[in-house]
Amino acid sequence: MDRRLLLGAAAAAAPVALMAPALAQTAMPEVRWRVQSSFPRVFDVLYGTLERVAARVAQLTDNKFRIQAFPAGEIVGGLQVLDAVQAGTIEAGHTASYYYIGKDIAFAPFTAMSFGLNARQMTAWFRFGGGNALAADLFREYNIHGITCGDTGAQMGGWFRNEMRSVSDLNGLKFRITGLAGQLFTRLGAAPVLTAPADIYPSLERGVIDAAEFVGPHDDERANYVRVARFYYAPGFWEPGARLHFMSNIRAYSALPDLYKHALDVACAEADSDMVARYDHLNPQALRRLVAAGAQLRFWPREILQAAWRANEEMVNDLSGRNARFKTIMDSYRAYRGEMFQWHRVGENSFDNFAFPAAAAGAAQ
Repeated sequence: MDRRLLLGAAAAAAPVALMAPALAQTAMPEVRWRVQSSFPRVFDVLYGTLERVAARVAQLTDNKFRIQAFPAGEIVGGLQVLDAVQAGTIEAGHTASYYYIGKDIAFAPFTAMSFGLNARQMTAWFRFGGGNALAADLFREYNIHGITCGDTGAQMGGWFRNEMRSVSDLNGLKFRITGLAGQLFTRLGAAPVLTAPADIYPSLERGVIDAAEFVGPHDDERANYVRVARFYYAPGFWEPGARLHFMSNIRAYSALPDLYKHALDVACAEADSDMVARYDHLNPQALRRLVAAGAQLRFWPREILQAAWRANEEMVNDLSGRNARFKTIMDSYRAYRGEMFQWHRVGENSFDNFAFPAAAAGAAQ
C-alpha cells in the first residue's frame, strides 16, 4: 500500500483516539446523593464509616458520584432513616435493619440475633449462605436496595445502675435495647425501651431508664455512660456481631450507571472489614480507660444466660409460627449457625479456650 495512504489513515484516526478519554469522561454523569446515618457524629466509627464510604465512592468514580453524609437528626430522626429512603426524601441511608422490626420482624436477623452468628460468620452467610438474597426479597418490598456495610463485632452487655445477680433482678428493669432482644428481655421480666442513640445518655441521667446497651467500650466511652451507670456487663449475647446496611432508594439506585453501582459495592465491602477492625483496635484501649474511670466490669451470671437461651429459642419458634418470611429466614440462619458453630468449636474455640487464659496468666506473672 502507498506509504502516504497509511500515514493519512493514521492521521485521520489520531483525533478519534485522542478524543476517546474525553468521551468516556462525558459519559460519566455527575450524581449527587444525600445519605443520612442513624448515628450521631460523636460515634466516629459508626458515623465515620458512612463518611469513608462516601470518600471511597468519590475516589472510584473520579468525583463524579458524590455522596453528602449527614449524621442522625439533620434530615430525619435516627430511627426514621428507612422511611426517608423508602419515600425518596433522601437517596440512601446507613442504618441497622433491626431498628425497623415494627414494620416486619423479618428485618431483625439481617443485623443480629441473640446467640447468633458473629461478624465473620454473618459475612459468610450473607455472601455464600443465601443471606443477601433473603435480605433483597424483604428490602425490595420497602422500595430499598441494601448492601451490607460494616459490622461492630461482638458487643458489650450494657450499663446498669445495679448489679444483675439473678433473673429476678431483671423484673421491671427499664432497659434500652434494640431489635428482637427487646422482646427476649420482656420474656425475662424486663421492660425494654427503644431509645435513639443520641437520647441514651440523658435518659440514663434522668432515670427514665435503668440500664442501656449500645455497642462497646470505644463508643460507650465517647458517650460517657460510665458517669451515669457504673456496672458494665459482658457479653452482649444478643449482638455477637451487628451488621449495618447501606440502604438506597430503588429508583435512585437503578438510575446509577453500572460503574457507580460497582463503586458502592466495593466501598461497602471494604466497610464490612474496616469497621470491625477499627473496633478490635480501639475497644481494648477504651475498656482499660473505662475501668480506670470507675466502671465495674461484670459478666452475666450463668443462670441469666441459660434463661436467655431458653427464652430466645422459644421466642424464635413462636415468631416463626406467626410470620412465614421470618421462618424462612431463620430456617436458613439457624442451619448456617449450626454449621458455623460446629466448625468454630474445632477451629477457633479450641485455640481460644487455651490461648486466651494462658496469655492472661502469663501477663499476670
